[in-house]
Amino acid sequence: MMLGFGVAFSLAALGMLFAALGTWMGVFEMRLLAALPSRFFSTMQNEVLVAVPLFIFMGTVLERSGIAEELLETAGRLFGRLRGGVAVSVVLVGAVFAASTGIVGAAVVTMGMISLPLMLRLGYDPRVATGTICASATLAQIIPPSTVLIFIGDMLQAANSQAQLARGNMAPDPVSVGDLFFGALVPGLLLAAGYIVWILVVGLVRPASCPAMPAADALAEGLLRRALRALLPALVLVIAVLGSILAGVATPTESASVGAVGAMVLAFWRGTLTRDMLAGVAQTTAKLSSMAFLLLFGASVFILVFRGLGGDTFVEGLLKSMPGGMHGAMAVVMLIIFVLGFFLDPFEIIFIIVPIAGPVLITLGADPLWLGVLIALNLQTSFLTPPFGFSLFYLRSVAPPEVTTGHIYRGILPFVAIQLVGIAAVWLVPPFATALPRMIFGY
Repeated sequence: MMLGFGVAFSLAALGMLFAALGTWMGVFEMRLLAALPSRFFSTMQNEVLVAVPLFIFMGTVLERSGIAEELLETAGRLFGRLRGGVAVSVVLVGAVFAASTGIVGAAVVTMGMISLPLMLRLGYDPRVATGTICASATLAQIIPPSTVLIFIGDMLQAANSQAQLARGNMAPDPVSVGDLFFGALVPGLLLAAGYIVWILVVGLVRPASCPAMPAADALAEGLLRRALRALLPALVLVIAVLGSILAGVATPTESASVGAVGAMVLAFWRGTLTRDMLAGVAQTTAKLSSMAFLLLFGASVFILVFRGLGGDTFVEGLLKSMPGGMHGAMAVVMLIIFVLGFFLDPFEIIFIIVPIAGPVLITLGADPLWLGVLIALNLQTSFLTPPFGFSLFYLRSVAPPEVTTGHIYRGILPFVAIQLVGIAAVWLVPPFATALPRMIFGY
């Protein structure tokens, strides 16, 4: 990877290299690789994963329809007279945008291009402005619908089946993507609330760092009506997507198709749906989906060889020997994910870590739903942690020259601390992640 090779190809190449080395040393059976084609076809035919390109399509249509721009502008004016109000509006719009797109990159770029110049013009400290934008955009990682949650859910379902069969349970309770969607909803909203509280505290302690908007800019005739006009379409779409799952009338994949069609209807209503726009959306969707699935295929080669060499047995023994039982093993896995997040994309971490560590942690007694939400929260920090946090690079690409990389790195640190507090809260109080889906789905 340091030499510039793509991660998907690096994973597959290393798997094949060590398969050859293991065969030469007599510790690997090359015939195990015959399972690869069936694995690839199984992935391609997985109905749950069909939701990934559909949600990406939905998010890209919304991002290009202008809804986010109107939301940011009107919300900024609504809260502008409050000290730190523009930053609060960025968090609130980030949460709405997350629930209607699920794409971090689009959220960072959109909010960075619109909100950052305004916040700097009002006199915001660049660290407060950039930290708020980067953190708010990553809510798309944890607030459903999220492509990351879809992949975690799919991987955890396989890990849970493997762990339960090893414990003699031949009819394990399934862990669905819908469960994970609603399990992540409360922690995601708590994180957004934590961001807002931090901004308000900064406004009280250091008022010069996040001043209020001048009254002339904040007040405008018909502002509330424009805010509702900008907010309602996005909320209707979110309710249609999550509500169809909640009502039991659609699977996550079917609700993703509802979202994709709904996004096109909204774009048509706003007059932004054109042939060229749809062509660009289709191209972006194909690129992002192909990247994710290519990573999954490369990781499949890596994991197959890893297991063939006895790696899963080694990891199981290592984690079971940790002091503290399940919580000690969980702490080790969470630390590894956190450190990997400095360097790797969340999808890469999911495809490598969850199939290896997931079955062991579930065997040790971890609730798979709770585990999935914790992993998602931890992966969210990978978008924020220097030196390779993706949100930081996305914002750097659209930030003006007077905003330095140092501003962005220092500005994000308080929000990383809030993330860690959120992880600790879900760890210590599992019902934050498990109560809502179990109340909704009745198990």
